[in-house]
Amino acid sequence: QVQLVESGGGSVQAGGSLRLSCAASGLTYSNYAMGWFRQAPGKEREGVSCITWSVGSTVNADSVKGRFTISRDNAKRTVYLQMNNLEPEDTAMYYCAAGRSWYCSLLTQEYGYWGQGTQVTVSS
Repeated sequence: QVQLVESGGGSVQAGGSLRLSCAASGLTYSNYAMGWFRQAPGKEREGVSCITWSVGSTVNADSVKGRFTISRDNAKRTVYLQMNNLEPEDTAMYYCAAGRSWYCSLLTQEYGYWGQGTQVTVSS
């Protein structure tokens, strides 16, 4: 059974940093892609960053390029999202997701497993 558990959310001021973690279990991780998504109140869920377990290929949304970095630790089966220079517009619930694919995508429909989410709040 696939299980994804996020942690690391919190409240920070604009310009601050947070690191989100997603501990994954139950995956044959060599052929999975992992993604970070976010959803703000009243808005659709959007892809932020994704990475493949196999070779570590990444894709980032334009809105976070240069500020967010996704990485993985195969031994710990954990995916991280380092978020720097946070802006109030980054405030959202952040979700970790897993999809069975050799490639990663920022499309929600490509992911079949989701975590419960962790809240990120950025104040100005």
